Amino acid sequence: MMKKNELKVSELRYFCDPKIFKFKNTSELEPLDEVIGQERAGQAIEFGLNMKSPGYNIFVTGMEGTGKSTIIRDIVNEYAGKNPVPFDWCMVNNFKDEFRPKAIRVPSGKAIYFAKAMGKFIEDMIQELPDVFESETYIERINRVRKKYSEKQKEIYEKTEESARKKNIQINRTKVGFQAIPIINEKPVTPDEFRKLPKKEQDKINKDIGIIQEEVENSIREINKINMALHADIEKMMDEVTLFVVKGRLDIIKGQYSECPDIIEFLDDIRTDIVENVNIFIASEGNSKEEDFLSRFNKSPMDKYKVNVLVDRRFDKGAPVIFETNPTYQNVFGQIEKRAYMGTVTTDFSLVQAGSLLRANGGYLIMEVESVLMHSFVWEALKRALQNKLLAIEDIAMEAGYGTSSLRPEPIPLDVKVILLGNYEPFRLLQDYDSKFNKIFKVRADFDNEVERNDKSTQKYAKFVARACKEEKLLPFTPEGVAAIVEFGEKNIADKNKLSLRFGTIMGIIKEADYWARSDKSEVITAEFVRKAYTEHRFRYNLYEEKMHESYIDNTIMIDVKDEVVGQVNALAVYQLGDISFGRPSRITAETYMGKKGIINIERESNLSGNTHNKGVYILSGYMGRTFAQKYPLSLTISITFEQSYGGIDGDSASSTELYAILSSLSEVPINQGIAITGSVNQKGQVQAIGGVNQKIEGFFDVCLSKGLTGKQGVMIPQSNVKNLMLKREVIDAVKEGKFHVYQVSTIEEGIEILTGHAAGKPDKDGIYPDDSVYGRVQQKLKKYLERAFAIKKEFEDNNNAV
Repeated sequence: MMKKNELKVSELRYFCDPKIFKFKNTSELEPLDEVIGQERAGQAIEFGLNMKSPGYNIFVTGMEGTGKSTIIRDIVNEYAGKNPVPFDWCMVNNFKDEFRPKAIRVPSGKAIYFAKAMGKFIEDMIQELPDVFESETYIERINRVRKKYSEKQKEIYEKTEESARKKNIQINRTKVGFQAIPIINEKPVTPDEFRKLPKKEQDKINKDIGIIQEEVENSIREINKINMALHADIEKMMDEVTLFVVKGRLDIIKGQYSECPDIIEFLDDIRTDIVENVNIFIASEGNSKEEDFLSRFNKSPMDKYKVNVLVDRRFDKGAPVIFETNPTYQNVFGQIEKRAYMGTVTTDFSLVQAGSLLRANGGYLIMEVESVLMHSFVWEALKRALQNKLLAIEDIAMEAGYGTSSLRPEPIPLDVKVILLGNYEPFRLLQDYDSKFNKIFKVRADFDNEVERNDKSTQKYAKFVARACKEEKLLPFTPEGVAAIVEFGEKNIADKNKLSLRFGTIMGIIKEADYWARSDKSEVITAEFVRKAYTEHRFRYNLYEEKMHESYIDNTIMIDVKDEVVGQVNALAVYQLGDISFGRPSRITAETYMGKKGIINIERESNLSGNTHNKGVYILSGYMGRTFAQKYPLSLTISITFEQSYGGIDGDSASSTELYAILSSLSEVPINQGIAITGSVNQKGQVQAIGGVNQKIEGFFDVCLSKGLTGKQGVMIPQSNVKNLMLKREVIDAVKEGKFHVYQVSTIEEGIEILTGHAAGKPDKDGIYPDDSVYGRVQQKLKKYLERAFAIKKEFEDNNNAV
């Protein structure tokens, strides 16, 4: 016969009926093609993707395993596929400032062809320009020009020499210039002969030499002008020839990219630079010092005309979607590589590499926020880029203040939607402490970890299993196998009325069930293999749990699961090891005696108690005062502790348990040790919900099973936790057989009656409880403490007066 407050078997677990599934196995089902239970997140993502205004980037929150990454990627890929493919991007030399290379836009899919066209153009120029300048036509034109100016020079020379002859002076050319030598009797006069001449004749010769020297200087100036004119004409001719050759080839390329102003400007710059520096194409070996120096770095003077393709979208369909799994500064923003040679480093625009932000330009960039925040400089640089809508590819060493000067490419216009994924905590911190976060990431998409269980969601679960089997090439599930997965989904979320949306964990069980089915040579996956997958998965992780369990069996940890004891009760705690959690009992004892210290929390005094546990103990004082100190003050000391607890204690789920121990100690009414308790309490005596209720019940059941079930054992839980029950089948079977019990309570009064078998008692209009009730006995004990305290005080005062 069931006792008061005892739960029925049907209340301890939801059993999914396989008959609701109308298929032989999941191979007959259409795989799931929608998202289960994430309508709120889906609407937020759709809104964020459609909003084109600045700042409407998206941050996605949710627990691990809810499928955020997969769902976001699927939604964004579908949306991006409807958008046009954006521009390709290339990095080219800036002929006005080589340290500030330019990024140019190229029609989508054409960057690589543009780069190849420019490479072919340079190869052709290397071949054609020397051929043109060595052609007979060009040489003939040059010779005509040179002959023209040579005749002018000759005429000047002859005129000067004729003037010198008339004055009997000979003009000789030397390595350092021209020398005027007097002539007498048709012979040059030596210095000695000149000194022997009469003074008057010497003066005349000197005067004539001065006149001739002045004429020579004038002639030299004229000849230099002629030479300059010659060089200018030759240079002009070279420019014309070069321009003719280069323009013809560049015009062909221009015609292919006539709608690209960036490319047209670049080609014009190349044309101008080649015309100005045509000698590098025709320089002889003796004039190639620059080329020889650059060759040490595997560079060529022609490299400045090449095109560095940063982003190639030849194979893209729709806008790009980039999922950056390792968001280092270089991976996100790009980098500038360097070449090393004999202790020296060099770089140029061809060593600039694009990052994921540029590859996603015109599309979508997805990253995990925890990874972003782990890498230095990334977060601040990302905010700056999104705010300014400009991407700067910079040397990270320079950004940090280290290293030598490097390139600073011109900023690139940025049009990208950034989507950050993560748990709640990083986003909470960013919203609270980063003033720019809410201005840049205005759209929040929250992924739920649970969905209401109904026929529709249950059928979608079956389709999810079908999809998993198809994508992962797994064996199909029977209806019983799917029902087991549904039940696992409920147990995973610990709610009979909801299904878990943490599909990462569920996917693991599905794959492991497939493994065990194949190992058994089965062609389908039944409930047996699902349960085995869960059991084996737990077995791989529960060594610590088993070792702890052994300590209960050999009484290393002292726990009574039968008989009755005053001031002693079994509490329940949950231990978490990775994704595995388990419950185990812990003995709480309370001792009450005269004094004024109130409740002494031994864990707190030993610095082993957390803030939440301390709060729970303080609440006990409020309850004791509210219940028993309305007529007179409490005058007692209560010592309470978790026995054999040597680590930290936190949480308030044992506060009701501690209160039961106090009430038992004060009333001297023993507590049934076969019943373990969990639940927090408020100052009004209402028992409140706690976490880990299934693990706690199963943990105590395992200890009772090992020590021997008596039929009187069980667990008492808050009424508000009944909906969370999804107990394992061993517990269900024991309850069916009457060997184990689960009770639900909503007040301390209900709980103390179950634990002691005595009525808690109800106060009369004066606040007095019946003498034979638990609370009446507590009241009597407190009254005795107070009376004894007054008697001691009076005795003390009388003794002092006598003295």
